[in-house]
Amino acid sequence: MACNKVNLKRVVTHWPDMLRVAWSLITNQVRAYDLLRMFGREGHPTPLSAAFAEYGRIDKTMHLLALVDPVDPVDDTYRRLMNRQLTVQESRHRLARAICHGGRGQIRQAYREGQEEQLAALGLVLNAVVLWNTRYLEAAVVQLRAEGHDIKDADVARLSPLKDRHINVLDRYLFTTEASGPAQSLRPFRDPDAAEDDRGRGVSRALSPQPGQGFRDCRDRG
Repeated sequence: MACNKVNLKRVVTHWPDMLRVAWSLITNQVRAYDLLRMFGREGHPTPLSAAFAEYGRIDKTMHLLALVDPVDPVDDTYRRLMNRQLTVQESRHRLARAICHGGRGQIRQAYREGQEEQLAALGLVLNAVVLWNTRYLEAAVVQLRAEGHDIKDADVARLSPLKDRHINVLDRYLFTTEASGPAQSLRPFRDPDAAEDDRGRGVSRALSPQPGQGFRDCRDRG
């Protein structure tokens, strides 16, 4: 499995610049997007980018050794953490594919500028969906606790806003610049005791903004 060697000389040579880049990210003096553009030049990695790649191989090697070491196998806590991180990342990719339904989750523009525009638009909509879901999840937890339900913080920590079943991505949307407060922009939650239609879902809508605000409930159209 280990068939290559890490070029430590390249890491040592660029180590001061690597520390400056890391500090710039931590202090928000530069965006990660701008750094990624600086790491490439005419389709080829810069020397600094190559140094970061070599440094990353060290961490990957330690990770693989921890997983395959028969003498001191990795504990279940590390495995669960790793699986949880993979689950979150895959959930984000699945949500992005659902939003980018026209291209089946694929960026098809052949030129770089077009790809950047598509990715920027996709990221904007994806963040809007995550924000929308987060607001309703928070409101649902607050309402349940107000009704006397025992909602544990450990269970709340496992909630994910990376869901799209209740959002209809096949429609036209009207966005206005009029801003309303959080109380006016949230619709009432669906009554769990309400009658259900033939598709096994509540007739009343939930998790949907007022008409003309963008998202609509997919239960309107099944």
